[in-house]
Amino acid sequence: MRRYQLYLIKEKIAIHYNGRERLFYNLFSDHTKTDDGQPLKEILQKQVDFITLPISKWMIENQLYAALQRNKSFQYKDGVFYIENGNLSSASLMMKDDYLYIEADGYYDAESIFFEIIRKHEPSFLAIDIENDRFGWLKPIKERNFV
Repeated sequence: MRRYQLYLIKEKIAIHYNGRERLFYNLFSDHTKTDDGQPLKEILQKQVDFITLPISKWMIENQLYAALQRNKSFQYKDGVFYIENGNLSSASLMMKDDYLYIEADGYYDAESIFFEIIRKHEPSFLAIDIENDRFGWLKPIKERNFV
């Protein structure tokens, strides 16, 4: 089972830290693993709030519906989006307060469908799989070189 947290990083911060995504991973990993009520949790939350943007749930829902409404493997139930490709792969997407949460199993095609739709929305979504120590941009950040 793969579990991803998708955060919308402020574009200027994403560009500045391009190539150093491990720093984001460490921050979000520490934030997730620290118990609520700990003084460190409050500090980490402030750092997360500083580098992230709020995610428009309405915009994400509309994009998912528009892209998936004709897909027979797509379902929406109790606030969760599902894609199931038989017994080969499945993925679910839930919208949390400050991030998107995807659980996936089997081949990568079901979660890739969600990733493709979301990356069209904003260029600076960062996907983090804390359990498997994986992270990356849904759409690679391009540096602007001015001469």
